[in-house]
Amino acid sequence: MSSVEIVAIISFALLGSVGHCIGMCGGFIVSYTAAKIKKETTKLHQAIYHSLYNLGRVSSYVLLGALFGYFGSLWDINPLVRSIMFAIAGILMILMGISFAGKLKFLTSIEIPLAKFEWFKKIFVSQLASTRASSFYTLGLLNGLFPCGLVYTMLVTAATTQSALLGATVMFIFGIFTTPVLFSFAFIAGVLSQSRWRNLMIQLAAIVVIIFGAWTLYKAYLQYDYWTNATQEQKKSDSEQMGKCGAGKCGAGRCGMGKCGS
Repeated sequence: MSSVEIVAIISFALLGSVGHCIGMCGGFIVSYTAAKIKKETTKLHQAIYHSLYNLGRVSSYVLLGALFGYFGSLWDINPLVRSIMFAIAGILMILMGISFAGKLKFLTSIEIPLAKFEWFKKIFVSQLASTRASSFYTLGLLNGLFPCGLVYTMLVTAATTQSALLGATVMFIFGIFTTPVLFSFAFIAGVLSQSRWRNLMIQLAAIVVIIFGAWTLYKAYLQYDYWTNATQEQKKSDSEQMGKCGAGKCGAGRCGMGKCGS
């Protein structure tokens, strides 16, 4: 991953957590807090419980990121295939960004609520009633599976890394940088829930996603440009080098040219 991509992921996570995560996960946090944390619970224990919840949430993200990154690696055959993959990812990111901005009903059509599934309800209710500290971690795991536009965007990014490790890293960074807002939600809910403030953050997050999508389309162009201009000898050499340098590591088509990991 390049520094541009890391900065984009962090910015998206921070802005999106204020603009979107509060609305998506706020009710979930309020529910388990009201049901499981008593008035006499010390601040230290509350911090531990909320940390376990966020650890579970991030764990789900990391597992999903690894799966999507691995799936992306299966399509890393040559620069032309990578170009198509980057192009699809870039277009999806731009559509999601426009949807975040409220200009397109794209995300609402793919966000399927898990609450309507019996298996989810059964686990959720049992963990909500549990007195074990580990139940907070389990609730976090469940929350990490919630259908969410922010998560979808990052999973698309994870797939474009074409690596299970890098895909997991993308989702780890995303999860960690959404944690501060959700962890502090109970203390600053009044400020974060103000619609004007949240709308500003979600608009900024939308801009970040659209720019990130454009950057991904540019990467698609670089792959396609290399594919159309490379000689047959270069293409053959690239195919041989893929096994040495690792699938998905060559952003410009060839290994060992300072482009790996882009």
